[in-house]
Amino acid sequence: MRLIFITPLAALALSACSLTPPLVKPAPPIPAAYAEAAAPGTADTAANLGWRQMLLDARLQRLVDIALENNRDLRVASLNVEAVRAQYQIQDAGRYPAIGLNGGGTRQRAADGKVQNQFTAGVAMSAFEIDLFGRLRSLSEAAFARYLATQQGQRAAHMALIGAVADAYLEQRLAEEQLALARQTLLDWRQALLLTQRLHGAQQGSGLDVAQAEGQAATAEADVQARERATALARNNLELLLGAPLPADLPAGRPLDGQPVLTQLPPGLPSDLLARRPDILQAEYALVAANAEIGAARAAFFPRLSLTAQLGLASPELGDLFRGGARSWSFSPQVTQPLFQGGQLRAELQLSRLRKDVAVLQYEQAIQAAFRDVRDGLAGSATYAQQIAAQERVVTAAQQRQRLSQLRYDAGQDSRLELLDAQRQSYAAQQALLDARRDQFKSAVALYKALGGGLEE
Repeated sequence: MRLIFITPLAALALSACSLTPPLVKPAPPIPAAYAEAAAPGTADTAANLGWRQMLLDARLQRLVDIALENNRDLRVASLNVEAVRAQYQIQDAGRYPAIGLNGGGTRQRAADGKVQNQFTAGVAMSAFEIDLFGRLRSLSEAAFARYLATQQGQRAAHMALIGAVADAYLEQRLAEEQLALARQTLLDWRQALLLTQRLHGAQQGSGLDVAQAEGQAATAEADVQARERATALARNNLELLLGAPLPADLPAGRPLDGQPVLTQLPPGLPSDLLARRPDILQAEYALVAANAEIGAARAAFFPRLSLTAQLGLASPELGDLFRGGARSWSFSPQVTQPLFQGGQLRAELQLSRLRKDVAVLQYEQAIQAAFRDVRDGLAGSATYAQQIAAQERVVTAAQQRQRLSQLRYDAGQDSRLELLDAQRQSYAAQQALLDARRDQFKSAVALYKALGGGLEE
């Protein structure tokens, strides 16, 4: 019995050799600082902000809670983590011996008419590979690294879901506010049409004025239909992300001019991305796995030693099996050395090296993409505030022009066409302002995700 257990343990102790090459990660292919940042980053970066500190709208916070609980994509990502962990456990189990109990009995009649019994019991160790050159350990390390990569993929899905819910909510707020503006505009232009028709009936206006007013009202009516469609589509998209219908007891949401999302974010330093961004960590663990698989491919060129052992008891009487039965044992080591496999082992080693080269490039690509995402977000943060301030001045000027054009038209100093142009310009300026505010908040959410924020509450 001691032989069965001591031998594999001793072999495990000897199997310390590893042919996995040292992993040297490439230097990050990005500058040491963001050119767009006004000042060096501080320790209190955007990644340290909980998403509740970033998303200031209570209605949006409730929606994120619902999505994190019900979203199917996030559930699939979590199940994928569990599945890959099970695969790692299966792979790692191959490094250890499988030991089991067996028992049996036979009863037979001999030629002389005597009935013979034979009962057996024993402990057996199935064929177990002694990992002398680290092949199994390298495969286990690769499986564990892929499990960690899947964990990071789940974290990335978590962050992406928060950002997607925020974007969808902002689209819904934009659609609702643009719909409200379009409806109010339609009401105003219908009243203007009614007044124009009355003036024409009193022979104080021309048919051209009526036609222009009718066209204007029809344009507003078509825009209302388009805004209603956009509102319905935005709601449908939001419910898909939530994985559930919108609850009836949601708190009131902030308007777009009520700052639903924090826009000023401290960026930190580019090197922070390497420790914060789940997609970068995922690519790094994929690189670790590819490197470990090189060690397994190298070890395949060397001999494999496997053991099979059994210790048992036999007795013609079941009651005497564990008292006076005859002991039996077997111990079967086996060595296998590859000689000729048509170049398969060399091809597998070459393939593992190529996969590592690909993993290196994907790691560098993930870093570069993250750096670009941050720079895009910083560019938006630096320009949207000035753009919105300028657009607000455009709205103010357009509304002033509309008011003055109405006065001049009423006084007979301007044509109906001039008034229509002023009204359309004012309406378009207000819609553009709503678009700009939505874009500013979406850019801030994108920067927050790019900096690695969104994992903490």
